[in-house]
Amino acid sequence: MPAVTWFCVDIECSGPVPGLYDMVSLGAVVVNDAEDGTLSLGESFYIELRPEAGMDPEAMAVNGLDYALLLREGVPRGEAIRQLATWVKAQTRPGTKPVFVGHNAPFDWSFVAWCYAAEALPNPFGYKAFDTKAFSAGVLGLHWLDTNKENLSVALGLPDEDHGKKHRADYDAWYQALILKGLLERQRAPRTSSPTE
Repeated sequence: MPAVTWFCVDIECSGPVPGLYDMVSLGAVVVNDAEDGTLSLGESFYIELRPEAGMDPEAMAVNGLDYALLLREGVPRGEAIRQLATWVKAQTRPGTKPVFVGHNAPFDWSFVAWCYAAEALPNPFGYKAFDTKAFSAGVLGLHWLDTNKENLSVALGLPDEDHGKKHRADYDAWYQALILKGLLERQRAPRTSSPTE
């Protein structure tokens, strides 16, 4: 099996789709996967970006970021994703490939991938992403609609989300790293046979 370095990524945005709207913040947390199979949370990354496209007030209300402040002080998109690429390269263990992990990865990955394409830069994660919603459906036998973080926190014995920090990209990336770690540990746990087997 190819060795990987897991990067749990969460983004906040100014609207529902990239291009028409912007990624306005990004958080990422490394989940270290040692050769002996142990997992641990590693370094983190956080950045806020200067918006360039449209703004949906409802989306900005969800993330709680100050749009006017982002326009003044946010990091330009090109610089922000260069910083991310540099950090990913530094955190990727030798001999492994970086893997983008998201909770509803198609959404978060699409914004990140669009930014790299718009800046004509290579995406350090490539063209694919690992989705913890789909993974949890398989590992835990859940229906797709039951793969929300609230249900996963109970199933995996995680602490409740801090609703005062929820929808802040660095906090959400950290919580998603807990989910990934819990799912991988559950997947790798030795199975015990039932009496009827």
